Amino acid sequence: MYYQFFGLRTEPFSMTPDPAFLFLTAAHREALAGLTYSILSRKGFVVLTGDAGTGKTTLLTRIFQSIPSTRVRFSVVLNPTLTPAEFLELALLDFGITTVPASKAQRLILLQQFLMEASEKKQTAVLVVDEAHKLPPDVLEEIRLLSNFEQADGKLLQIVLAGQTELGDVLNRQDLRQLKQRIAVRLAIHPLSPSDVEHYIQHRWQKAGATKPHPFQAEAVVRVAQCSRGIPRLVNVLCDNALMLAYGEGSATIGLSQIDEVARDLDLVETPGRTRPGQGAIAGAPLRVDRSPVGATANGLATAIADRTAPGPAPIPILERYQRNPAKPSRLTRLAGRLGLTR
Repeated sequence: MYYQFFGLRTEPFSMTPDPAFLFLTAAHREALAGLTYSILSRKGFVVLTGDAGTGKTTLLTRIFQSIPSTRVRFSVVLNPTLTPAEFLELALLDFGITTVPASKAQRLILLQQFLMEASEKKQTAVLVVDEAHKLPPDVLEEIRLLSNFEQADGKLLQIVLAGQTELGDVLNRQDLRQLKQRIAVRLAIHPLSPSDVEHYIQHRWQKAGATKPHPFQAEAVVRVAQCSRGIPRLVNVLCDNALMLAYGEGSATIGLSQIDEVARDLDLVETPGRTRPGQGAIAGAPLRVDRSPVGATANGLATAIADRTAPGPAPIPILERYQRNPAKPSRLTRLAGRLGLTR
């Protein structure tokens, strides 16, 4: 709804994993290259880990699109909370095998035939499991056994396990040591640094068709980095809501106050009297010392900006939704007014 106002062709901060908008940090480039190499070289087991919202699914989507279908056959399991029988059935169905027998033995024979036929056609069969940190131990054991399909020159089935950082703890379990020993390549992606957040915002802004720099002021970018802690998904939701707020106000730029308002509405900041672990501080509240690399750098940038600008930002008012600041309409009410949806 704000595209035309800001001179854009499409939504710049969509929540869907669109590979056209993929921003590649050094870790993302390494993960992309490692995934491609491991799949095409038939290395067997590959593990990709990263915090929630750091771009694992987007990386996988880029892999699906970048490798020609003539070379690779993918089966993707997006919901791993299944029984071993259900998991095997879903894997077969996504490989395009529509007639799945009830017997497990017959299913395994059918899968073996499919893998042999793919190998004869010089195609690589790849089983991708997203949200793999949620896999129960019996399904992980089933996946390990599927890796036994092999020939002398390599594995017939390539398996990619993508999950949050706790997947590493799952694989360190003593009863899963045989699975861990088969992992040929381990890859990891990390949150964006504060400088990466600035480049990430500009990258997506340009991909959306903009011909001018993004409208976020320097202080606003620093606050986005603080509140999001470098998680791209949170950067997206903060920026998208701030753009809607700016459009509703008729403002062509986005400053600290807009970011603070949407971060507060999204419950991404600390408020006086309620400390939430792992969150950044807000204007008007005591600044919590953040020892993480992302938080420390962001806090340093915030201090540098504060030193160059005087006076500092005013304390953030209490949320409108609690009716303690009824004089100012909420941002959604202002946006509705901008669109002519209210009288």
